[in-house]
Order: sequence, then C-alpha cells, then structure tokens
Amino acid sequence: MRRVNEAVRQVLSEAVGELKDPRIGFVTVTGVETSPDLREARVFVSVLASEPERERTLQALSTAHGVLQARLGRELRMKRTPQLAFEYDPSVERGVRMGKLIDELAPDEE
Repeated sequence: MRRVNEAVRQVLSEAVGELKDPRIGFVTVTGVETSPDLREARVFVSVLASEPERERTLQALSTAHGVLQARLGRELRMKRTPQLAFEYDPSVERGVRMGKLIDELAPDEE
C-alpha cells in the first residue's frame, strides 16, 4: 500500500500543478492514504494562503477530482481508480511557523 500511496501522490502532484483553475493557489500534495480495496483515497494537501483562499483551493480541487481521477487511471493502470477526497494538511504551515520561532529565539552569530 505504501508504494501505491506514493505512486498516487506523485501523479497527483504533477497533475495539480497543471490545472488551469484560477482558484487553485500554491498547492503541495503532502501525502495520500488509499483504502485497502482501492475504492477511496484521502489526499492531503498543503496550501500556503489565507483561510478563505485555502477553502477556495480545496473546493476547486474537489471540483477537479474527475479530471485527476482520469489522469490516475491513465498513468497508473490500477485495478480500480480510487475516489479522491482532498483534506488540508497543516503540517507544512506549522513547520514554517516553528522555523520562524526558532529563528527569533536563536541569538545572532556575528
């Protein structure tokens, strides 16, 4: 399943970057969890934007799920093409915030 999840993540990362929808901002596909029967896949995405823009991006990705599923079907040749569900992953945003806090606390080395 780990290989399947990684293959789906790679294809979706590429495909999301090629979408022409203006509602989709800077999106990174951080992970994928596919169900054992390959019927569903939870796609975790990180969006570096404000809360309203993040919601618009998630809505646009949900709207484009058919296009993304078709691409998965073409490129991966799986027994089933999973139904995609997009979820926001705050881990990248938390990491950036933690990095800033550490930089503020660290003394300047001059």
